[in-house]
This record gives sequence, structure tokens and C-alpha cells, in this order.
Amino acid sequence: MAPVAWASWAEELPYRPSRVLVAGTSGSGNSTLARRIATALNAPYTELDALHHGPAWEPRPDFVDAVTRLSAAEGWTAEWQYEIARPILGPRADLLVFLDLPRWLVMTRVVRRTLRRRLGRVELWNGNFEPPLRTVFSDRDHIVRWAWRTHHEAVDRVMELVDQRPDIPVVRLQTARQVDRWLAGPLARAARS
Repeated sequence: MAPVAWASWAEELPYRPSRVLVAGTSGSGNSTLARRIATALNAPYTELDALHHGPAWEPRPDFVDAVTRLSAAEGWTAEWQYEIARPILGPRADLLVFLDLPRWLVMTRVVRRTLRRRLGRVELWNGNFEPPLRTVFSDRDHIVRWAWRTHHEAVDRVMELVDQRPDIPVVRLQTARQVDRWLAGPLARAARS
């Protein structure tokens, strides 16, 4: 893999993006950032979890078709997740934003979010709720354990896409402050162009 020339939060974007992917570890704030980008660009946001999870957490049989329809649209913003969806969305994206936050911050966020959702009985997608908190000890794929175990994989996935798409700008954001500054600076200026 070739070394990645990351764009910093302060660098101007080369054009106004219309199809944006947000990459990062589960629980790092990908969906929140994708929503904020979608608002700034007026590029509709699609939450891939809502497309993927059917009732009882079963994957929806039309997931790939839904992602294919999404990728064909002229403008969109989405998280870059699900192994089956990445090869569909990656070739069509014109900007990849890499939310590369430190593990301690991601874990703080994912634990807080999981507690809020479980204790508040927040419905997630298609009638699903966070599982009982005790399952963090018994379920290898509980979101808290998943976030911990897969944190290091995000950079590899980004590098793979850059190998396939050396033309795609990649903005790497490593702190919450950088996220805010990039949204208010380079992204806002690109959105006005």
C-alpha cells in the first residue's frame, strides 16, 4: 500500500463534494459527523444501519439493492461501513472523511451512547433496542467490544480505498476540535462554492 497523503482539517477542499463517505470506528461519531456534513452540503444523509438492520437485528435482504440505489444518486452522505457496502460506495464517492479519533475517546463515546440508549429504551432501527448491558460480557460482537476490537482496522480500510482510488481526497480528523474547525472552515467554504 502506498503512503496516504492525508488532508488536514485546515486544507481547502479541491471542489464542492456531492457524494461523501465518513469512515471511522463504530461509536466514534460517524453518523453524527455524516449528518452535519449532509446539512452543510445539502447532500442527503442515509444511515446505513437503518438500511441494514431489519427486525430482530436480522440483516435486511434488500440491503445491497438499497446501497446500490444510494450510490447511483447524484448526491449523498453516508457512513463507510459494512464490508458488503464498501465496494459499492467507494467507487462513487468524491470525498472520504476519516474520523480517526483516539481509542480512549471512541470508547468513552460508545459506552456513554450504549448506556443512554439501553437505559432510555431508545428504539434504534426497525424495532431494535440495545441488548441488556450484561451482554457486554457474553457477546463477542457487543458494540462496546466490537469498537475496542476493530478500532485499529479503520486506517487499513481507508488505505485500501486510497490504493484503489488515488484520486479521492481524504480528510483525516483526529480530534473533536479538528472536526468543528473543518466543518466551519474548509467544508463550509466548499459548500458555498
